[in-house]
Amino acid sequence: MGQPVRDYLLTLCVTAAVTYLLTGPVRKFAITVGAMPAIRARDVHQEPTPRLGGIAMFGGLCAGLIVADHLHNLNGVFALSNEPRALLSGAALIWLIGVLDDKFEIDALIKLGGQMIAAAVMVLQGLTILWLPIPGVGTVALTQWQSTLLTVALVVVTINAVNFVDGLDGLAAGMVCIASAAFFLYGYRLWVGYGIEAAAPAALFAAIVMGMCLGFLPHNMHPARIFMGDSGSMLIGLVLAAGAISITGQVDPDAMKLFAGSEQQATHAMLPVFIPLMLPLTIIAIPTADLVLAIVRRTWNGKSPFAADRGHLHHRLLEIGHSHSRSVLIMYFWSGLIAFGTVGYSVPSASMWIVLAIVVLSAVGLVLLLTPAFTPRAPRWAQAVVPPRYRRRKTPPSATPSEATREAQQGPLEGRMGQGGPDDGKTAERAPVAAGVAGVNGATAIGARSRFSDRRNAGTPR
Repeated sequence: MGQPVRDYLLTLCVTAAVTYLLTGPVRKFAITVGAMPAIRARDVHQEPTPRLGGIAMFGGLCAGLIVADHLHNLNGVFALSNEPRALLSGAALIWLIGVLDDKFEIDALIKLGGQMIAAAVMVLQGLTILWLPIPGVGTVALTQWQSTLLTVALVVVTINAVNFVDGLDGLAAGMVCIASAAFFLYGYRLWVGYGIEAAAPAALFAAIVMGMCLGFLPHNMHPARIFMGDSGSMLIGLVLAAGAISITGQVDPDAMKLFAGSEQQATHAMLPVFIPLMLPLTIIAIPTADLVLAIVRRTWNGKSPFAADRGHLHHRLLEIGHSHSRSVLIMYFWSGLIAFGTVGYSVPSASMWIVLAIVVLSAVGLVLLLTPAFTPRAPRWAQAVVPPRYRRRKTPPSATPSEATREAQQGPLEGRMGQGGPDDGKTAERAPVAAGVAGVNGATAIGARSRFSDRRNAGTPR
């Protein structure tokens, strides 16, 4: 594993470092130009926060590609394939559209059209799905129109799936980083383990998007100092989709030479190996599930599929009593379980053990999900070295027992949403304000942003 791993690690570190160092100046720039929306009723943060974090992430992407082009084991990707240039072209276009939307709130159809054009630009430069391995049938070659439509659809769905889940501090960047880590392991295994050079660009894209997310996360973890906005969420969604497109349909079943017999028999026998190829969206299953549920929910309520509401999975976690940080960690857990479980299942000799591990970890995840009131507390001797949230709270002497009990039972969502005092008997409503940032301050990458005074006006059943 020697040299290629070091080159990938260097590319990842440079991408993360450039993204991290650029985020601070970008934050000041966003405040200066006024890209810092006011808080709305459905937002979960407490203070106006600047966006445009995608500018720093795009800088990290460019730095990663430049470094990789000058490394001995990775420059062959640029010499033998046009896919890195195709990725950069599509990423620049989608990033520019995201920046304009973060500042000027462009129309939803324009954003959708921009996503499709960015995908088409990558297709024209060779980053496309050429064929699909179908179990029981074999390798099915796609026509030019089929290839283009499938590639564009995959890019659009992935972009919006990532944007849908960008609702809590650090959530989207962390989940995409986890998915990219799992996909990197798969692409690297195909390239180094089986000598399939067609998997090298996908592994490079995964390493770069990991660096982008890791460099941005320190600024975006709760409480976030800056949001990535559409310029960031659409960008990492496109890069993640590009990695899946690069490896899907590019690997010949006979190239691995694991099975004898016809191509049809090899494809059928290698079903676990082709799972990440045929279903690349399984590595972002949580955002995809949230996307589907949101469309069904809004359509059922007679609203536009792109109308914002407070019915996303992360909002539900807050409502049942989980704290902000705990909700993010739970989403990380399920994302990692699905992503690494899918990639692990692609190893035929270990498939049964992987299935058993997934069952056990799923049970652990369900226990954590159903115990929102439990908060771990550090022992007294460790109080000085742990974060404040894990320290034992002391009840103020002036507080009455009933007040202390009511304060302890107050949920994290109630505190954020402006719960009224005991005398008024109702929830204080926030005044409607101007539309805000995508992800944390928005629901979709292509939808218009609505304003709600409370959750009931969002049209989402409890």
